[in-house]
Amino acid sequence: MAERRGDGRGTADVPDAPDATAVTDPTDVTDPTDVTDVTDVPGGGADAGEPRRGSVRPEEARAWGDLVATARRTVAEGLVVGTSGNVSVRVGDTVLVTPSGVPYDRLTPDDVTGVDLDGRQVLGTLVPTSELPMHLAVYRTTGARAVVHTHAVHATAVSTLVTELPLIHYMAAALGGPVRVAPYATYGSDELAENMLHALTGRSGCLLQNHGTLTHGTTLAQAYDRTAQLEWMCRLWLTASSVPGLAPSLLSREQLTEVAERLRGYGQRD
Repeated sequence: MAERRGDGRGTADVPDAPDATAVTDPTDVTDPTDVTDVTDVPGGGADAGEPRRGSVRPEEARAWGDLVATARRTVAEGLVVGTSGNVSVRVGDTVLVTPSGVPYDRLTPDDVTGVDLDGRQVLGTLVPTSELPMHLAVYRTTGARAVVHTHAVHATAVSTLVTELPLIHYMAAALGGPVRVAPYATYGSDELAENMLHALTGRSGCLLQNHGTLTHGTTLAQAYDRTAQLEWMCRLWLTASSVPGLAPSLLSREQLTEVAERLRGYGQRD
């Protein structure tokens, strides 16, 4: 799909086609977690009506480093190709988000991009992702602190076949229940954001028809893990469904409810 791309000197509509050349060795670029040059410079900011470009707060700088690392991970683990997909994290009332059309391995601390909950840019000069309406819709209606959107191959394939991912595995309970497919709408549109919100009702992840995935969480790590889990379940269902003459067994809603109860006590306790 196409995205609105910008570098602070103007924008252009460029197709988001897969481009292996966009993925380079991350060791060749600046570490986004190196924030020694980012200081909280007084002046400017939202109150002055202009983006705070050089006045990134320490907590925003740390969050930006985590966001870039997560975005790079989506490429490294095959969930996106080139600049497809996008990642965001909320810090207070500011949403840090990947900029449009910039390969993740080229992002540096100086590229921090942030908007307020109304979508007005308050940090940086790069144009935010064209999927900003989806990210903001999640933050306005849920308690999410991070959102990950990908074009994962198996999940996208499943989104073209069904209206809900069949209950092939009990980890669907970790996403709140059976994963729904949001009806197709043009990328970056308010219609897509609305369709996504319906599919997300009572869930922390959904599929976007002929498009990809979207998951959210209280942290970037949790949002990413949910994305990876969703892609894995889609791959599992496609694999099991491809065996000639056989159909995969599926779980019942009652079985999934039982798993959901068990998951509430899963993991280490503080």
